[in-house]
Amino acid sequence: MSPTDIDTQANDLLQYIDASPTPYHAVRETARRLTAAGFRELDERESWSLKPGDKVFVIRGDTSIAAFQLGTKPVDTTGFRLVGSHTDSPNLRLKPNAPVNRHGYQQLGVEIYGGVLLHTWTDRDLSLAGRVVALHNGRPQHHLVDFRRPLLRVPNLAIHLNRGVNTDGLKLNPQEHMVPVLGLESAGPAELRALLVEELGRSGVKAAADDLLGYDLCLYDLQPSTRSGLHGEFLHAPRLDNLASCHTGLTALLSGADKREATVGVVLYDHEECGSRSAQGAASPFLKDLLERIVQGHSDGRADAFHRAIRRSFLVSADMAHAVHPNYSSMHEPKHQPQLGGGPVIKTNVNQSYATDGESWAHFAALCKEAGVTPQHFVTRTDLGCGSTIGPITAGQLGIRTVDVGNPMLSMHSIRELAAASDVARMVAVLTRFFA
Repeated sequence: MSPTDIDTQANDLLQYIDASPTPYHAVRETARRLTAAGFRELDERESWSLKPGDKVFVIRGDTSIAAFQLGTKPVDTTGFRLVGSHTDSPNLRLKPNAPVNRHGYQQLGVEIYGGVLLHTWTDRDLSLAGRVVALHNGRPQHHLVDFRRPLLRVPNLAIHLNRGVNTDGLKLNPQEHMVPVLGLESAGPAELRALLVEELGRSGVKAAADDLLGYDLCLYDLQPSTRSGLHGEFLHAPRLDNLASCHTGLTALLSGADKREATVGVVLYDHEECGSRSAQGAASPFLKDLLERIVQGHSDGRADAFHRAIRRSFLVSADMAHAVHPNYSSMHEPKHQPQLGGGPVIKTNVNQSYATDGESWAHFAALCKEAGVTPQHFVTRTDLGCGSTIGPITAGQLGIRTVDVGNPMLSMHSIRELAAASDVARMVAVLTRFFA
């Protein structure tokens, strides 16, 4: 593929990530792109009227979204072609009673969401974003907020007070050491509710502190995503795991033809990083509910139409993969060491942490060949545990054939991760072929 294609896709990914500091914002940005491409939103509470060629999407819980382009042929004869990813990333999130005053400092209590590399969150310019629920005319309304300015910091302890840090390692207690600083008590009160009311006002939402009913707020690093390297070959960004996969699936869906024979779609779940057990996670009936409703409106109507559709379906579970680390190569399986810039990675684990088997591996490898891309392979060292994805969960929920894949990256679960610019366009090309 051309350098122009590589640059276009890589730069677009960075814009997508910067617009998505939280899963709430990722869903909003995804919905914005879908709407601009002619997709219309459906409400799960309403009856649906579907016809061949329709482009639709559904949002659940403000943090999960699924989009479909209905094929020209009934779905029970073609099945679904689906890409699944997740909108959430490890981070720090505010506790309900967040304000804390200690030793003259105003701080905000946080919980650790997912498998955070804690030390990477220290000494960073952090801001706050997420969802606020406020009372309006007697009813709760949801609003997105993003402070977009330096607001918080988790300060490190000086080496003079921790002399062994460079030899013994930095040891952080999440409860004691990860509480970010908001301000000085001597500078006057900075009540969280007042800050939220002020931020809502900037977006035209009038509310009083007493109107705030609840919130879901995440800390994030203000440093914009960027490219580096001798030739701009690296991507430095937060939340590459797994907004990069959300982006490639979405881009492939939007870059296809206006009419397709088979029904295609993407499902971007929340809560993968903490087990997928939620009303909109991969362990929920979210995807099954949607597929059943599509089959009802886009098949021959027989009682077994859904089961026949599923048996003709295929899911690509797209989640980022571990590239070989040049300074820690011994932590990788010797013959399965994906390279940055080497293209999509097929991930395998015989104990089903990944859903790949020989058949689904072959199916994805064939798609790579058609797209002119050479796949790589990842297997965890036999003496190490293996992470998992939405792949086995979704396969277990639906009985759908599934392959686990992802682009290679370094610094996974850091506040700032590293990937290769050229891999974005390669994965888009393969997924576009899959949808075609």
